Amino acid sequence: MTGCAGFIGAKVSEVLVQHGHQVLGVDNLNPAYDVRLKQWRLHGLEALPGFHFTQLDITDRAALAAVLDRYPVAAVVNLAARAGVRPSVLDPWVYYDTNVTGTLNLLELCRQHAIAKFVLASTSSLYGDGPRPFREDQPTDRPLSPYAASKKAAEALCYAYHHLFGIDVTILRYFTVYGPAGRPDMSVFRFIRWIAEGDPIILYGDGSQERDFTYVEDIARGTVQGLDPRGYDIINLGSDRPVPIRQVIATLEQYLGRTARLDHRPTHPADVRATWADISRARERLHWSPQTSLEDGLRASVAWYEANRAWASKVSLGQ
Repeated sequence: MTGCAGFIGAKVSEVLVQHGHQVLGVDNLNPAYDVRLKQWRLHGLEALPGFHFTQLDITDRAALAAVLDRYPVAAVVNLAARAGVRPSVLDPWVYYDTNVTGTLNLLELCRQHAIAKFVLASTSSLYGDGPRPFREDQPTDRPLSPYAASKKAAEALCYAYHHLFGIDVTILRYFTVYGPAGRPDMSVFRFIRWIAEGDPIILYGDGSQERDFTYVEDIARGTVQGLDPRGYDIINLGSDRPVPIRQVIATLEQYLGRTARLDHRPTHPADVRATWADISRARERLHWSPQTSLEDGLRASVAWYEANRAWASKVSLGQ
């Protein structure tokens, strides 16, 4: 499991251990966002029997090879990534290092070590402003950000290694994942923090833009189901329920008992107007569907923040 201290990676690692698997987690604990969140998640994982942690960077092929020489690995779940649309415009190189070169390193080591299964975490950002709801078979050749382009390149490498070497690959395109201990550079964490602390919410656009918010535990469950043999497959994991950003803010105001102050900013050119997942393939092939409503997921996210407010209120929100 790469990216095991990340938001989604930590939850997937937890679910795998709960299912009785031994999990070798790797993460470089980079400061792409406040490392205190990663350390908090990792602390919880290290208390679980069956979880083993090694700190390394997936761009370091020699270090990866040394780990695989020591541990027998049956499958690789690659959740190590530089994520985020707007930051990728400012520094695209680090996105390509991790998302493309890192994925290539892992695929090559799968070939060398005869590891039969590879799961790649991808993104709804590949669809750009294409027709909605987004289907896995529609074109993804017009990415709107370097982040999306780097994930497109990673997907292409996965297909090449499946075709050439028979590696069984499942690519999962995630849609706006949120939940407790989420990334501080994403909207839900930021909105909760800003409303709770009485700070103005920085809102790009007028708030009518829609996102297909998907709860992290649902995403983790779908990711684990993606480990089954599939040949080569691309599957959306989303809620199939896009909602306006304004609605999320209103719900959080209700749960926090405070009124948000809005600081409107221009819409960013790398942002899409809406995301909406067609999840018929996930239902058919993974027997998966989301189980957590947006309202329940936001309530759980607020409860986590309030329980950890002493330090979470000081976490850097990044750019």
